[in-house]
Amino acid sequence: MLSFHPKPKAWFNFTATNRPISSSGVLKARTFPMIIARSSNEGNETREARAGSIKRLVLTQEGRTKLNLYPDREFYAFPRFVTHVDDGFISTLTNLYRERLRPDMEILDIMSSWVSHLPNEVAYRRVVGHGLNAQELARNQRLDYFFVKDLNQDQKLELESFSFDAVLCTVSVQYLQQPEKVFSEVFRVLRPGGVFIVSFSNRMFYEKAISAWRDGTAFSRVQLVLQYFQSVEGFTQAEVIRKLPSSDSGQDGESPFSWIKRMLGFLSGSDPFYAVIAYKNFKPVYES
Repeated sequence: MLSFHPKPKAWFNFTATNRPISSSGVLKARTFPMIIARSSNEGNETREARAGSIKRLVLTQEGRTKLNLYPDREFYAFPRFVTHVDDGFISTLTNLYRERLRPDMEILDIMSSWVSHLPNEVAYRRVVGHGLNAQELARNQRLDYFFVKDLNQDQKLELESFSFDAVLCTVSVQYLQQPEKVFSEVFRVLRPGGVFIVSFSNRMFYEKAISAWRDGTAFSRVQLVLQYFQSVEGFTQAEVIRKLPSSDSGQDGESPFSWIKRMLGFLSGSDPFYAVIAYKNFKPVYES
């Protein structure tokens, strides 16, 4: 069952002339007419009509399975006030947000926790969080509002279409058992030109990650997220950003045991950074 939790500033308490409020006081989503060039190309019209639909399934049933079969809400019942990646990863991610997100944006942070890694100096129009632990989300100072929902049980987002300029998913995509449906829902709630940023490293709760992710390599995991975007009609061609730790030729780096630890991601301060980014319908160009 979906739980809604207002933060000190409710998500509809801001002033904006282009964000109408209904008579009941509930925020209405700003809708945009689809800017589509009319032509006699019936193939283009068919693709436009299918925008947001799932073209194909990426994962097999086996690829969706997890070792821990208990509901995710039970696994995340207790808050974990820790960061799941190192400082280098967080710094790279924050700089990416600083580059790609604008202050006037309304942002949805799905599968979030007690921190969103957004740049502290930027005040966004609205940031809404989603996750599985209310205590973690309540601690997140960047959220204006949050809700708790298990996306592996129900992929439907109880949010209006065309209501966000950006959606973020940080080090959590590996836990989605129905990623195609979730990406389709993200497409629906994004405004045209809106961006979806999916970031991840090599760390995971092994027993809660899906089989296709657990058994994969760094390359295959990037390809998997690319295919998630490609499975939904209407996303632009996805962009991949990688920042890999430099090889260490020091004493510890020469030992076979150190090499094994590095492969398993056990060495601190060496988290690789991956981000896959795509836009709804088109990539906007902003004036500097």
